[in-house]
Amino acid sequence: MEMVMRQLSPEKMCRQKVVELGLDPNRFELTSIEAIAAAIRRAAAFLCPCTASSMIRSIVNPLQGLVDDLDSLKFNVKQTLNAMTSQGDLLELEEFDVDSSKKSTLLFAAPAAFIPRDTGTQILVGISGDEFFTFPGDLAARIEYAGHIRRLRPLEGENENLHQQLEEYGLLEIPFDDWQTLPKFLDSSKLISSYDELLDSAGPSGEIPKLRLLDPERSVKCYRGRWVDPRKQSGRFVARREQAYGAPLWSYVQLTDGEPQALVDLPLTKSRWRGCDEAWHLQMALDEKRGTPQRFVIHNQPDKKCLIAFFSPVPMWAERRWNTIGERVLGKRYFFEYRIPKEELSQELKFIRSNLFLEQLSNLG
Repeated sequence: MEMVMRQLSPEKMCRQKVVELGLDPNRFELTSIEAIAAAIRRAAAFLCPCTASSMIRSIVNPLQGLVDDLDSLKFNVKQTLNAMTSQGDLLELEEFDVDSSKKSTLLFAAPAAFIPRDTGTQILVGISGDEFFTFPGDLAARIEYAGHIRRLRPLEGENENLHQQLEEYGLLEIPFDDWQTLPKFLDSSKLISSYDELLDSAGPSGEIPKLRLLDPERSVKCYRGRWVDPRKQSGRFVARREQAYGAPLWSYVQLTDGEPQALVDLPLTKSRWRGCDEAWHLQMALDEKRGTPQRFVIHNQPDKKCLIAFFSPVPMWAERRWNTIGERVLGKRYFFEYRIPKEELSQELKFIRSNLFLEQLSNLG
């Protein structure tokens, strides 16, 4: 029998690979975050446990000749891998080699699981042994892919129990409150007091060159405009200070007539959060206590969704939560926005007010 060889163009090959990843080639390109995340899940099913560098190579190397900018692809693969590890698709664990007495960090595939929301939407995480969830075709076709996130929503107008179905298919349930991993809840006064106690016990800071302050007197609607140089201010401020190498450090500083008296660097020792996360959260508490809380705006959309618009950055743990239910939008009018389904709004308003101390400015159509 004569074998017929068929040559595929790079474009057709890319579309075919997207199909093999279980995605629609009419919606997603091979270099899209959705396709990269799907490739990571497939590779993890076969490679894990492995190092992050091995995982990245397994995604990037086979695409030589199909992708023009491999450096950009490698960057996106690394970023997506980090996001998926934070999300819970992969677990990062240390392993000790007895022979070499060295530690290495390995990635493990997390078990297939779902995270339920009060609205009935289920967030899918983890990786099954054959890299795809073993759902029937009609249910698998309903999975929403948004970046590295996968969601299943109940059918509108039907009394569908997705929670029960996913358990029947062998997925583990992870309660949303257990998954989101928030800082210990403190009201604004107690949160500020916890930092004030550390500042009270800090020794003299001495001169701090190139110090910048977040000025509480300036409008909470213009984050960048709140950063000022010290002049004659007295009090306690969220601040940044330059260091010899790397990005400026975040701090909580006490000033008298513009002169630094004491300083606490952020993040605090043994904190799991970034310095900026602690600083932004502390500033939110400081603003609320002063009676000028930071604001947010809601814009209703015609597609059963709404935009929550913010004037200042928020901690990573808040964005991680919103990534599961919506999508981040970069606009010119606000610092950033999130587009979420309207059915999720009530639950998120409670979270924003209680955990971030923000106040809704108005409800715009």
